[in-house]
Amino acid sequence: MKKKILVTILVIGAFAAGYSINNIAVSHTNPDYRVAIVDIQRVVANSNEIKTLKLEQEKQVQSMQSTINKAREEISKEKDPVKIAALEEKYRNEINNQKLALDESYNSKLKAIDSKIKTAVVEKARSMNYNIVLPKNTVLFGGDDITEQVASIIN
Repeated sequence: MKKKILVTILVIGAFAAGYSINNIAVSHTNPDYRVAIVDIQRVVANSNEIKTLKLEQEKQVQSMQSTINKAREEISKEKDPVKIAALEEKYRNEINNQKLALDESYNSKLKAIDSKIKTAVVEKARSMNYNIVLPKNTVLFGGDDITEQVASIIN
């Protein structure tokens, strides 16, 4: 009986010693990863594609505004309530279709630009041997800023 207790204590002691030595060895090693940060807002703001997309959107909004002005003018000239209702319906449909087309076009182009930016971040991080890339606005301290390198790929 004493032998079993002694063997059990020795096994538990050996396990505890081995576990402690392993923790000490692991705690003194440096991590094998590198962290980069990217200011995505600055990359997006300086993107030529985003600037072009904004100009296109402004032109399309102006086109919609001219359609609205034309509709108001035609409706104000009409006296017959039936024709007024028909004109209102016609222009409402036309404006809604223009808005849907504008939204779809804008969203698809924005997704393509977003994908291009993500790809640029991944490519640059891999080429510079970074394991982790975080947005700059979430990091309080540390990390290498690779914003300029990513922005140069985008433009």
